[in-house]
Amino acid sequence: MKKLLIASIAVVLVGYLGISGIAYVHDKDYAERADASPAVSVQASGIRDVFDRNACYYCHSRKAVLPNYAALPGIRQLAEHDRQTGLAYFRIDSLYAALESGVPAPEADLAKLEAVVTERTMPPTLFRLVHWTTGMRANDQRALLDWIASQRHTTYATRGVAPEFANEPVQPLPDSLPTDAGKVALGRQLFSDARLSADNTISCASCHTLSNGGVDGKKVSSGVGGKLGVVNAPTVFNAALNHRQFWDGRATTLQEQAGGPPLNPVEMASRSWSEIIDKLKLDSSLTQQFLAVYPEGWSGANITDAIAEYETTLLTPSPFDAYLRGDRHALNGEELHGYQLFKANHCATCHVGKNLGGQSFERMGLAADYFAARGHTTAADNGRANVTKDPLDRHAFKTPTLRNVELTAPYFHDGSRTDLHEAVRDMATYQVGKQLSDSDVNAIVAFLKTLTGTRQPVAIH
Repeated sequence: MKKLLIASIAVVLVGYLGISGIAYVHDKDYAERADASPAVSVQASGIRDVFDRNACYYCHSRKAVLPNYAALPGIRQLAEHDRQTGLAYFRIDSLYAALESGVPAPEADLAKLEAVVTERTMPPTLFRLVHWTTGMRANDQRALLDWIASQRHTTYATRGVAPEFANEPVQPLPDSLPTDAGKVALGRQLFSDARLSADNTISCASCHTLSNGGVDGKKVSSGVGGKLGVVNAPTVFNAALNHRQFWDGRATTLQEQAGGPPLNPVEMASRSWSEIIDKLKLDSSLTQQFLAVYPEGWSGANITDAIAEYETTLLTPSPFDAYLRGDRHALNGEELHGYQLFKANHCATCHVGKNLGGQSFERMGLAADYFAARGHTTAADNGRANVTKDPLDRHAFKTPTLRNVELTAPYFHDGSRTDLHEAVRDMATYQVGKQLSDSDVNAIVAFLKTLTGTRQPVAIH
């Protein structure tokens, strides 16, 4: 008890010192950046002031330099815990970049910020005990929510969305994306052409079956010679709306993703694009069509460009899209209740945007240790860290789209869940730290089924 009392007095004293000028000095990195790159508008300057005054960067920025008192015994452990937790949940460096450069803030960051502002969960109670003048004021809350709404309206709202839904964290699919009809026709053929594989047995469509939700329904896909992959194959539907491709985000574009499997020794196992092209060139009809679209001739870049162009057409509008466009009868009462639960349980802080996912990398097991419960880990479980080599990215994966999720079992990067109800329940447990009731799970699943869409016919000339 005596030690606890001493520690409490120390916390109070440190809080006093913080108010006296230690806690609110901007860290050097941000102070220098602020001098060199002022906020792009009066509104942006005000938003950055809210972040700075509440010391958000202490726990949510990799660039923060903690004040001297953070090295004190007891405070050090608390500060380190808060930093590691904060960085795992939400890094705000991209928000600072948006305020300084005018680039759009990422959709998932806006959704996370909206959640903590609305629920007033930041700064946390223990942090405010030390930093007495922090805390979300009413005008801070209004300013942040207004900024979030302006970002969504100007950058992310889908054309044709009903006005009352323009500020939703999720948006309806666009009617279409710009494509070249000749490339689309060629890409459709190449997507289903097994000659891209070493033994002429595996095509893109083998693992991304368009009649089956854009997946193969397997825990992991099998490639040439029966070799097994290491992660579950994600759907190809609506993939053009992902900000990066693959679970670990190693491909920055859909074209770059299309170039991965043909040369992957576990998947299609071709040794080079020359090997693939030598086979395709023997097809005089295909070659004639290819040269009509790409006069410069056969190349790996042109093949993947055509496949990506075709995949860009694979949009699947659903009843939920009709609802967001103003059709009040598109969803029934349980489905609407499920959507409200989806947002209330923070599902929409990661599954955001037009694709309800694909816009951020999130750590698997934020609220509970998923991998400890599973009992083992693999190299693939390192996720985004395999690309960035950053320990903070360990176990982080691109948030998968929830569109057509009713059809895309098994679930998660490891394909470990076969039932959608189980997947919803486990996501609440491991990501949010909640135990959902059966009725809530059923309602959320009912909502998710409204995301099952219909592929639109594409005119092929």
